[in-house]
Amino acid sequence: MKTGDKVRFLNTTGGGVVKGFQGKDIVLVEDEDGFEIPVLIRECVLIEPNNDLQVRTQHIPQQNESVTTGQILPRTSKPEPEYKVEETKEGELLTVCLAYLPIDIKNLSNTAYECYLVNDSNYYLSFNYMSKAGSGWISRYTGQIEPNTKMFLEEFDKPDLNDLEHVCMQFIAFKKDAPFNLKNTFSLDIHIDTVKFYKLHSFRENDYFDDDALVYTLVKKDLPEKALKVSAEELALAMQEKEAPRRPQVETIKKKDITPIIEVDLHADELLETTAGMNSGDILEYQLSKFRDIMNKNLKRKGQKIVFIHGKGDGILKNAIMKELRNKYKSAYFQDASFREYGYGATMVTIR
Repeated sequence: MKTGDKVRFLNTTGGGVVKGFQGKDIVLVEDEDGFEIPVLIRECVLIEPNNDLQVRTQHIPQQNESVTTGQILPRTSKPEPEYKVEETKEGELLTVCLAYLPIDIKNLSNTAYECYLVNDSNYYLSFNYMSKAGSGWISRYTGQIEPNTKMFLEEFDKPDLNDLEHVCMQFIAFKKDAPFNLKNTFSLDIHIDTVKFYKLHSFRENDYFDDDALVYTLVKKDLPEKALKVSAEELALAMQEKEAPRRPQVETIKKKDITPIIEVDLHADELLETTAGMNSGDILEYQLSKFRDIMNKNLKRKGQKIVFIHGKGDGILKNAIMKELRNKYKSAYFQDASFREYGYGATMVTIR
């Protein structure tokens, strides 16, 4: 972080331009009203570096010599620690995505959105993220992303929607200090269909974020995906308030473990050794008690999918299960299970 950089406050709304430093831990940030605010360096996120030469206005004595006040000197900084690449077998093929996350998913009509670049590969990517402007293009973010990481690119809101209907991502892939296979240079035009940004179900579980996200794959296993469309209706509900980015700018990718589907066969001959002495009401109650037991054991496992096999029959058991789901397990989502795997006689429940 240096003088002239634009920063955003991590734990509160606001930000500005770096004007100076106090000691090793305090940065002076000038806000939009011209006030200088002292803030802990660790409480700031760099959002736009100052690529100009740094102007030093203080006197710097060096072995009985002095530097003239106001002299322009090249910017210097401490060397960055080397990034240790943890390669994966599948990472030898490029998979690159753009991801969009609402800051407040419960308020899609007013929330702002974040855009991330995901590099799911063992290669460094030098990239240029652009948007269409008339007959030309404007760079929105230019940089380098490390292997197997995700990088925060920007936060955008309602006034930015028109600029985001047509974006482009260009990048080249390489490795540092190691031999590698040559990869194609990619230049991908993306027509953004914003309608999905208005719909809650457009944001789904994914391998890259703990929160639901709208993920668009640019390249998968070295091959470009089909033309992407993220229309204009779905970015349009973006937002009037700007909040501080709530995630680090660059994070290591940690893929989620895929939770296996639980299958429960509720047929009486599967649950009971014998039904002797039991009438149809007794059998139905036993089947429902098994259903409730499985549901209660898994209620805290968000995302868990359970398939209850109840058979087609006359629909009594299925209707009883539907009634239980609607009245006692309202937070769960349910639908007919795969016809190919279970026929007409099964219901899939997803814990939410």
